[in-house]
Amino acid sequence: MSRALTVGVLAVQGAFAEHCAALRRVGAKAREIRGPRELDGIDALILPGGESTAQGRLMRELGLFEPISKMIADGLPVFGTCAGMILLAKNIENDERRHFAAMDITVRRNGYGRQLASFVTRGRFAQYEDVEMVFIRAPYITAAGPKVEILAETGGRAVAAREGRMLAAAFHPEMTRDLRVLEYFLSMARA
Repeated sequence: MSRALTVGVLAVQGAFAEHCAALRRVGAKAREIRGPRELDGIDALILPGGESTAQGRLMRELGLFEPISKMIADGLPVFGTCAGMILLAKNIENDERRHFAAMDITVRRNGYGRQLASFVTRGRFAQYEDVEMVFIRAPYITAAGPKVEILAETGGRAVAAREGRMLAAAFHPEMTRDLRVLEYFLSMARA
C-alpha cells in the first residue's frame, strides 16, 4: 500500500474545512495552510472556493503568495476549485487583477451570476459519468490554451480543466458525497 499523500489546503478564507474533511474520506492527510512553514513537506495543494480577491490579498499579507507561486512553477500538483480556479488563471475576463497566472485559461468571475444563481447539476468529469457538481457564484472558462485539456462542461461552458499538474474546477467537489473528482486529483498528484 502506498503512503497517504499530505495535501495542503489554503486555509485563509473559504471552503477549506470541507476540503480537509473530504480529503480525509479519500485517505489523504489534510494540512491547513495559514503560513509559509506549513507548506514544508506537502505533496499537493488545494486552493479552495471562497473569494479570490480576499484570498489573494491574505496570501500576500501572510507571506504565502511567493512560496506557493514558486511551488506551482516548480511542478507541485495543485487543484483550484471555484475561487481557486480564478487564482490559477492567466486571464480573468471581468477583472484586471491577476494572481498566480499559472494556468493557460481565461475565466469569467461570477460567470453564472450572484449567490441566488447558484445551482447543482450532474455531468461528465474526465472519465467519470454522472458526477454531482455544486456551483456557488461560480466562474467558468471562456478560453483555454493548446496544452489545456477540458475535463467537464455544463450548459455549453467549460467548467473543469487540466494543464500538466494543475487542475481547476468551477464547482465544489468537496460539497458532495461523490469523491471521484478528489480521487482524480490524488491520482494525478501521485503520477
